[in-house]
Amino acid sequence: MKTHWRMSSVNGVFLAAYFVPTWLIVAFNIMVSPIHALYDRPNIAVAIFVSDHFHLAATATVRTAWLLALAKLTVAAFFAVFVALLTRPSIRKTGGCDEALGIALTIGSVISFASMVMASKVGEAEAMRLHATELLLLLGTAIVMLVEQPAAAATTAAESPAMTPNYPHAQQKS
Repeated sequence: MKTHWRMSSVNGVFLAAYFVPTWLIVAFNIMVSPIHALYDRPNIAVAIFVSDHFHLAATATVRTAWLLALAKLTVAAFFAVFVALLTRPSIRKTGGCDEALGIALTIGSVISFASMVMASKVGEAEAMRLHATELLLLLGTAIVMLVEQPAAAATTAAESPAMTPNYPHAQQKS
């Protein structure tokens, strides 16, 4: 039985299962209490880097925290759109959900990479490990998406008559 599930789609579902709840909780905590949540474990590197290097006032720090929350909400939203589009077999078979996954991977990779660099600069080893792990998860799925054949080309190659032996008209010509 063919289900037309691609490896990048399965990887994307697993990433969505991790990033959507995790980053939604982090973003919600930042929206409720921006300064306090900015100094929680997932954001501590960004908070220390911003406070040490930019010397922002309290309102600017709150705005920075809200921008981080908005970016994480955007990634979670694109992962949720990807999973919603994946539920339709016609969209899944044609690869119509790959754009949402690609956008989520791109924005999420930029956030994780920047957070990892900031954690490295301020000496937060645990935060650096967290962000490096998230970055590797995102980049691994991006590499799988790049290596896989496009969905439309894969289905036409599998359904071409040259790939299927013993056609009656092929035997009549010889």
